[in-house]
Amino acid sequence: MTTGSKSAERLDRVFAALSDPTRRALLESVREGESTVGELAAPRAMSLPAVSKHLRVLEQAGLLERRVEGRTHYLRFQPEPLAEAVDWVERQRRFWEGSLERLARSLEEPSEISPEKTNSKRKKN
Repeated sequence: MTTGSKSAERLDRVFAALSDPTRRALLESVREGESTVGELAAPRAMSLPAVSKHLRVLEQAGLLERRVEGRTHYLRFQPEPLAEAVDWVERQRRFWEGSLERLARSLEEPSEISPEKTNSKRKKN
């Protein structure tokens, strides 16, 4: 597997993890510091196994890191994968913004081909 494909797979996991509103809310909950699985599950109308499943998806995407102390599991936000996703989105924004600006300029400029030339070319073909 190439480095590019590993990076693409990591990016896919991040976007897939962020596609769910519950997982985004869980990330919001851990952005201030560590939280236990129980603390994350308590304010939600979800079972502990359901919350744990969402947390596993976030961990697999690299967005959360788990630390275990005895029977207590602590989760902490990991910003690096999110920063990679933001970088990717920013590259896409710059590309499309530049492309759309060039298109707009080309549409605003008068055409160098007159309608007569276009019609005569069509008649010859």
